[in-house]
Amino acid sequence: MRTRPPVRLKREVLWKRLEALNRSQSWLAREAGITPGYLSALVNEGRAPSGSVRRRLQAVLGMSGFDELFELEDRDEND
Repeated sequence: MRTRPPVRLKREVLWKRLEALNRSQSWLAREAGITPGYLSALVNEGRAPSGSVRRRLQAVLGMSGFDELFELEDRDEND
């Protein structure tokens, strides 16, 4: 069975967008309806966000394209 590669948040893009909006990570968590700890895990630990969380983050940040804020993790073919 083939599984999809995990989705990862592009940290640098997130920081630049928050800076452009003059907003904080805490603000983003609140607006997206997630805890600051969960957002921190997405950013710092590379946790894979669910589809609904991805859509909420994109909406709050005004980013419509998946590739603007997220990327698929590369996996070795032998995994």
